[in-house]
Amino acid sequence: MMRPDSTKDAGVVSRMFDEVSPRYDLTNDVLSVGNSRLWRVSTTRAVQPRKGMRVLDIAAGTGTSSAAFAKSGAHVVAADFSPGMIAVGRERNAGNPNIEFVEADATNLPFEDNSFDVTTSSFGLRNVNEPKQALAEMFRVTKPGGRVVICEFSRPPAAIIREPYFFYTQNVLPTIAGFITGASDAYDYLNDSIQEWPDQPSLAAWIREAGFESVEYRNLTFGLVALHRGFVPTTQATSTGDGTAGAAEEDR
Repeated sequence: MMRPDSTKDAGVVSRMFDEVSPRYDLTNDVLSVGNSRLWRVSTTRAVQPRKGMRVLDIAAGTGTSSAAFAKSGAHVVAADFSPGMIAVGRERNAGNPNIEFVEADATNLPFEDNSFDVTTSSFGLRNVNEPKQALAEMFRVTKPGGRVVICEFSRPPAAIIREPYFFYTQNVLPTIAGFITGASDAYDYLNDSIQEWPDQPSLAAWIREAGFESVEYRNLTFGLVALHRGFVPTTQATSTGDGTAGAAEEDR
Protein backbone atom coordinates (compact mmCIF):
# COMPACT_ATOMS: atom_id res chain seq x y z
CA MET A 1 0.00 0.00 0.00
CA MET A 2 1.22 3.48 -0.84
CA ARG A 3 1.59 5.54 2.31
CA PRO A 4 0.14 9.07 2.04
CA ASP A 5 2.63 11.89 2.38
CA SER A 6 2.04 15.21 4.11
CA THR A 7 0.11 16.53 1.08
CA LYS A 8 -2.71 14.06 1.93
CA ASP A 9 -3.50 13.20 -1.69
CA ALA A 10 -7.22 12.40 -1.60
CA GLY A 11 -6.96 9.36 -3.84
CA VAL A 12 -4.14 7.80 -1.86
CA VAL A 13 -5.82 8.45 1.49
CA SER A 14 -9.12 7.06 0.18
CA ARG A 15 -7.44 3.84 -0.98
CA MET A 16 -5.69 3.54 2.38
CA PHE A 17 -9.03 3.66 4.20
CA ASP A 18 -10.53 1.21 1.71
CA GLU A 19 -7.82 -1.26 2.70
CA VAL A 20 -8.31 -0.99 6.46
CA SER A 21 -12.12 -0.67 6.40
CA PRO A 22 -12.97 -4.32 7.31
CA ARG A 23 -11.16 -4.10 10.67
CA TYR A 24 -11.14 -0.34 11.16
CA ASP A 25 -13.48 -0.16 14.17
CA LEU A 26 -11.85 -3.11 15.95
CA THR A 27 -8.44 -1.51 15.47
CA ASN A 28 -9.68 1.80 16.90
CA ASP A 29 -10.98 0.05 20.02
CA VAL A 30 -7.69 -1.79 20.56
CA LEU A 31 -5.38 1.16 19.88
CA SER A 32 -7.37 3.55 22.10
CA VAL A 33 -7.76 0.93 24.87
CA GLY A 34 -11.51 1.41 24.60
CA ASN A 35 -11.40 5.18 24.92
CA SER A 36 -12.71 5.70 21.38
CA ARG A 37 -16.13 4.56 22.58
CA LEU A 38 -16.11 7.15 25.37
CA TRP A 39 -15.01 9.88 22.96
CA ARG A 40 -17.91 9.06 20.66
CA VAL A 41 -20.35 9.19 23.59
CA SER A 42 -19.08 12.70 24.39
CA THR A 43 -19.51 13.68 20.73
CA THR A 44 -23.08 12.39 20.66
CA ARG A 45 -23.90 14.44 23.76
CA ALA A 46 -22.45 17.54 22.10
CA VAL A 47 -24.40 16.93 18.88
CA GLN A 48 -27.64 16.52 20.88
CA PRO A 49 -29.46 14.61 18.12
CA ARG A 50 -33.22 14.30 18.33
CA LYS A 51 -36.13 13.23 16.18
CA GLY A 52 -36.73 15.51 13.21
CA MET A 53 -33.17 16.84 13.05
CA ARG A 54 -30.94 16.48 10.00
CA VAL A 55 -27.35 15.64 10.93
CA LEU A 56 -24.42 15.51 8.52
CA ASP A 57 -21.58 13.24 9.67
CA ILE A 58 -18.51 14.07 7.55
CA ALA A 59 -15.77 11.45 7.19
CA ALA A 60 -18.27 9.09 8.78
CA GLY A 61 -16.27 5.99 7.94
CA THR A 62 -18.29 2.87 8.68
CA GLY A 63 -21.00 4.92 10.38
CA THR A 64 -20.19 4.15 14.02
CA SER A 65 -20.97 7.69 15.16
CA SER A 66 -23.80 8.03 12.65
CA ALA A 67 -25.58 5.02 14.14
CA ALA A 68 -25.40 6.58 17.61
CA PHE A 69 -26.90 9.83 16.31
CA ALA A 70 -29.66 7.95 14.48
CA LYS A 71 -30.85 6.18 17.64
CA SER A 72 -32.54 9.44 18.62
CA GLY A 73 -34.67 9.40 15.49
CA ALA A 74 -32.59 12.07 13.72
CA HIS A 75 -32.00 11.62 10.00
CA VAL A 76 -28.25 11.20 9.55
CA VAL A 77 -26.34 11.57 6.30
CA ALA A 78 -23.08 9.64 6.68
CA ALA A 79 -20.63 11.09 4.14
CA ASP A 80 -17.19 9.68 3.36
CA PHE A 81 -14.79 9.69 0.42
CA SER A 82 -13.77 6.05 0.87
CA PRO A 83 -15.96 3.60 -1.10
CA GLY A 84 -14.68 0.79 1.12
CA MET A 85 -15.81 2.52 4.30
CA ILE A 86 -19.18 3.37 2.75
CA ALA A 87 -19.68 -0.26 1.70
CA VAL A 88 -18.98 -1.57 5.22
CA GLY A 89 -21.25 1.08 6.72
CA ARG A 90 -24.14 0.29 4.42
CA GLU A 91 -23.85 -3.42 5.18
CA ARG A 92 -23.76 -2.87 8.93
CA ASN A 93 -26.68 -0.45 8.90
CA ALA A 94 -28.86 -2.15 6.32
CA GLY A 95 -32.49 -1.62 7.16
CA ASN A 96 -31.90 1.48 9.29
CA PRO A 97 -34.10 4.16 7.66
CA ASN A 98 -32.46 6.94 9.67
CA ILE A 99 -29.00 6.62 8.07
CA GLU A 100 -28.17 7.54 4.48
CA PHE A 101 -24.64 6.81 3.24
CA VAL A 102 -23.21 9.16 0.61
CA GLU A 103 -19.79 9.13 -1.06
CA ALA A 104 -18.65 12.74 -0.86
CA ASP A 105 -15.64 15.05 -0.83
CA ALA A 106 -15.55 17.13 2.36
CA THR A 107 -14.10 20.09 0.44
CA ASN A 108 -16.94 20.10 -2.11
CA LEU A 109 -20.06 18.75 -0.45
CA PRO A 110 -22.96 17.75 -2.73
CA PHE A 111 -25.60 19.40 -0.53
CA GLU A 112 -27.61 22.61 -0.71
CA ASP A 113 -26.89 25.59 1.53
CA ASN A 114 -28.51 25.50 5.00
CA SER A 115 -29.42 21.81 4.74
CA PHE A 116 -28.49 20.47 8.19
CA ASP A 117 -29.21 21.27 11.81
CA VAL A 118 -25.84 19.87 12.90
CA THR A 119 -22.67 19.14 10.96
CA THR A 120 -20.09 16.98 12.68
CA SER A 121 -16.88 15.05 12.08
CA SER A 122 -15.13 12.53 14.31
CA PHE A 123 -11.45 11.83 13.61
CA GLY A 124 -11.87 12.79 9.97
CA LEU A 125 -11.07 16.46 9.44
CA ARG A 126 -7.39 15.70 10.03
CA ASN A 127 -7.38 13.50 6.91
CA VAL A 128 -8.71 16.18 4.55
CA ASN A 129 -6.09 17.77 2.34
CA GLU A 130 -7.74 21.21 2.71
CA PRO A 131 -9.30 21.25 6.19
CA LYS A 132 -10.07 24.97 6.12
CA GLN A 133 -12.06 24.49 2.91
CA ALA A 134 -13.89 21.59 4.56
CA LEU A 135 -14.80 23.85 7.48
CA ALA A 136 -16.09 26.46 5.03
CA GLU A 137 -18.26 23.76 3.42
CA MET A 138 -19.52 22.68 6.84
CA PHE A 139 -20.53 26.27 7.51
CA ARG A 140 -22.27 26.56 4.14
CA VAL A 141 -24.49 23.49 4.57
CA THR A 142 -25.42 24.15 8.22
CA LYS A 143 -28.64 26.06 8.95
CA PRO A 144 -28.59 29.45 10.72
CA GLY A 145 -28.51 28.73 14.44
CA GLY A 146 -27.16 25.23 13.77
CA ARG A 147 -23.97 23.84 15.22
CA VAL A 148 -20.74 22.21 14.21
CA VAL A 149 -19.12 19.57 16.44
CA ILE A 150 -15.63 18.27 15.74
CA CYS A 151 -13.98 15.47 17.68
CA GLU A 152 -10.34 15.08 16.74
CA PHE A 153 -6.96 13.96 18.03
CA SER A 154 -5.12 16.86 19.60
CA ARG A 155 -2.05 17.89 21.58
CA PRO A 156 -2.04 17.13 25.32
CA PRO A 157 -1.07 20.36 27.08
CA ALA A 158 0.95 18.60 29.80
CA ALA A 159 4.38 17.35 28.73
CA ILE A 160 4.12 14.42 31.16
CA ILE A 161 1.19 13.16 29.03
CA ARG A 162 2.23 14.51 25.63
CA GLU A 163 5.69 12.96 25.40
CA PRO A 164 4.74 9.33 26.17
CA TYR A 165 1.63 9.73 24.00
CA PHE A 166 3.67 10.78 20.98
CA PHE A 167 6.14 7.95 21.67
CA TYR A 168 3.21 5.53 21.64
CA THR A 169 1.74 6.86 18.37
CA GLN A 170 5.14 6.79 16.66
CA ASN A 171 6.65 3.53 17.91
CA VAL A 172 3.94 1.25 19.30
CA LEU A 173 0.70 2.05 17.50
CA PRO A 174 1.84 1.16 13.93
CA THR A 175 3.12 -2.23 15.07
CA ILE A 176 -0.11 -3.21 16.83
CA ALA A 177 -2.25 -1.86 13.98
CA GLY A 178 -0.14 -3.66 11.40
CA PHE A 179 -0.70 -6.94 13.22
CA ILE A 180 -4.50 -6.41 13.25
CA THR A 181 -4.98 -4.96 9.78
CA GLY A 182 -1.88 -5.97 7.84
CA ALA A 183 -1.48 -2.30 6.89
CA SER A 184 1.07 -0.73 9.23
CA ASP A 185 1.76 2.06 6.72
CA ALA A 186 -1.74 3.39 7.32
CA TYR A 187 -0.94 3.84 10.99
CA ASP A 188 2.46 5.38 10.32
CA TYR A 189 0.35 7.93 8.45
CA LEU A 190 -1.96 8.23 11.46
CA ASN A 191 1.01 9.15 13.65
CA ASP A 192 2.25 11.71 11.11
CA SER A 193 -1.18 13.30 10.78
CA ILE A 194 -1.56 13.60 14.56
CA GLN A 195 1.89 15.16 14.95
CA GLU A 196 1.17 17.72 12.22
CA TRP A 197 -2.35 18.62 13.37
CA PRO A 198 -2.83 22.03 15.04
CA ASP A 199 -3.36 22.33 18.77
CA GLN A 200 -6.71 23.11 20.37
CA PRO A 201 -6.62 26.95 20.20
CA SER A 202 -5.40 26.87 16.59
CA LEU A 203 -8.22 24.59 15.47
CA ALA A 204 -10.69 26.82 17.31
CA ALA A 205 -9.31 29.77 15.32
CA TRP A 206 -9.83 27.87 12.05
CA ILE A 207 -13.45 27.19 13.01
CA ARG A 208 -14.05 30.88 13.75
CA GLU A 209 -12.40 31.86 10.45
CA ALA A 210 -14.92 29.62 8.65
CA GLY A 211 -17.72 31.82 10.08
CA PHE A 212 -18.84 29.97 13.19
CA GLU A 213 -19.38 31.92 16.40
CA SER A 214 -19.27 31.08 20.13
CA VAL A 215 -16.51 28.55 19.43
CA GLU A 216 -15.40 26.53 22.43
CA TYR A 217 -13.47 23.34 23.05
CA ARG A 218 -12.85 20.91 25.86
CA ASN A 219 -10.19 18.28 26.30
CA LEU A 220 -11.01 14.59 26.54
CA THR A 221 -8.60 12.13 28.22
CA PHE A 222 -6.05 14.79 29.20
CA GLY A 223 -6.09 16.39 25.74
CA LEU A 224 -5.33 13.31 23.65
CA VAL A 225 -8.57 14.30 21.94
CA ALA A 226 -10.40 17.62 21.85
CA LEU A 227 -14.08 18.30 21.25
CA HIS A 228 -14.76 21.61 19.48
CA ARG A 229 -18.16 23.24 19.04
CA GLY A 230 -19.40 26.34 17.24
CA PHE A 231 -22.63 27.84 15.93
CA VAL A 232 -23.80 29.40 12.68
CA PRO A 233 -25.05 32.94 13.37
CA THR A 234 -28.84 33.10 13.26
CA THR A 235 -28.61 35.92 10.71
CA GLN A 236 -26.23 33.80 8.58
CA ALA A 237 -23.98 36.85 8.36
CA THR A 238 -20.24 36.31 8.41
CA SER A 239 -19.14 35.85 11.98
CA THR A 240 -16.53 38.15 13.45
CA GLY A 241 -15.16 35.19 15.34
CA ASP A 242 -15.43 36.79 18.75
CA GLY A 243 -16.25 33.52 20.48
CA THR A 244 -13.68 32.45 22.99
CA ALA A 245 -12.04 29.08 23.09
CA GLY A 246 -11.17 27.62 26.42
CA ALA A 247 -10.46 24.18 27.77
CA ALA A 248 -13.14 22.86 30.09
CA GLU A 249 -13.00 20.01 32.52
CA GLU A 250 -11.57 16.67 31.47
CA ASP A 251 -14.09 14.08 30.32
CA ARG A 252 -12.78 10.54 30.56
